[in-house]
Amino acid sequence: MKTYTGIALGHYSDARYHPFNEIDKEIEQIFEGKIQVESTDRYERLNTDSLSVCELFISYTEFIKEKPLPAEQVAALLSFVANGGGLLAIHNGISLQRNDELASMLGARFTGHPAFTSLSVQIRDYSHPIMHGINPFTIEDEPYRFSFSPLLQTTVLAEYEHEGKLWPAAWAHEFGRGRIVYLMPGHQLSSFKIEAYRKLILNSGLWAARII
Repeated sequence: MKTYTGIALGHYSDARYHPFNEIDKEIEQIFEGKIQVESTDRYERLNTDSLSVCELFISYTEFIKEKPLPAEQVAALLSFVANGGGLLAIHNGISLQRNDELASMLGARFTGHPAFTSLSVQIRDYSHPIMHGINPFTIEDEPYRFSFSPLLQTTVLAEYEHEGKLWPAAWAHEFGRGRIVYLMPGHQLSSFKIEAYRKLILNSGLWAARII
């Protein structure tokens, strides 16, 4: 039986808004028995050798680092996905957008958010494999807003209701031979305790890694 592996990248002691402590263990538990996830805060793991033995890269990277990533790390991640790897970005993991190339690959940029509040997440595309078995759920989180790239077509899988409107909460698309999923919720540990969201994270990672 094939063993699938992944790397989850976040921030511990230097986290500005979203510490990876405890959330890393939740992510590892969500994928237990499906993908063996190694959590780390070492950006050096964004290299060709480390990524070449993985099926999935999970970004929970922080906005603390305003400077773009080094060119070699960007190239390694772009190559990983374009050649068939899976990328799952959760909440602040979209901070990879500080590099224009990675923002283009993700399909959208984070532009800001209103105050933390209760959000009703609704399913928009039940036909997508990621959404099989996923029910609508309510979550306490930050209502992130985005500006989508006109150059890349993505599929919005779920939306959240806020201020009388529906806003994107999850999307997925292919990039080269690889797959990318972005999930908006995930500001704090409690978000990762909601069963419907845990299932959504699992399905997203499995789809991105081409396991489902």
